Amino acid sequence: MTTVDWHRLTHAYGRADDIPGLFARLGGTEDDSVWSELWSALCHQGSVYDASWAALPTLAEIACGRAPGGPADALVLAGAITAYAEDPRRKVYEREIGELLAVGRGLLTDPGIPAPSFVIFLQSVLAFEGAGVWSEALEGVNSEEYEVECPQCTEGLFVAFGRYGTFVSAGDYVTGPGADAATAGRGELTPARPDRLTGVGARLYGEAVRAGQPAVAEALTHVFGQGRCPSCDTAFSVAELVAEQWV
Repeated sequence: MTTVDWHRLTHAYGRADDIPGLFARLGGTEDDSVWSELWSALCHQGSVYDASWAALPTLAEIACGRAPGGPADALVLAGAITAYAEDPRRKVYEREIGELLAVGRGLLTDPGIPAPSFVIFLQSVLAFEGAGVWSEALEGVNSEEYEVECPQCTEGLFVAFGRYGTFVSAGDYVTGPGADAATAGRGELTPARPDRLTGVGARLYGEAVRAGQPAVAEALTHVFGQGRCPSCDTAFSVAELVAEQWV
């Protein structure tokens, strides 16, 4: 950190000369609040800054256990910073991204990891790999839904695959017009057959199976399955719409 001219860099709130002090506070009882401040400054609502990228070497040090702080916290923040695969600054921090990728892959093999954490770590791995939209869009697996737009009638749809069931809703499926499963406000959601998955779908499904994450694997069959719009009966690939419409 001594080689970084922090006062010349900026983050969400202006000059970044407070970042070294925040990192110096890690490793004690304040960690939760410090990480909250780091997230707010370096990845504010998904936006990143020159100071965000300059923080990657320190985040890699923490993730690798060479500096105090939570390795998982450092990994996830670094993943969010590097999520945009086309950012030219990735090349500058290629070594650090490689280290972070190795840590992330190691965390995915932890047999005791909760499913939501597994998804978050998998997002980080995808970010370090420069895998594109799914490094961010995969968060829908944890929220158990995606919002998409019908490619035919442009109806706003919810694709749900969780505690409320598996279906496509043309309205709020908790309290709104899509809440009643017997109404015309719902369409079918057909999961993909695992043996027919290809590309990123096959890769993500395989990661979940190998890690002993059956709930995540099942959710992914719906994410890469086929939905049907309840308003116009148009069939669509859920994953394709997510990839096209995710911003």
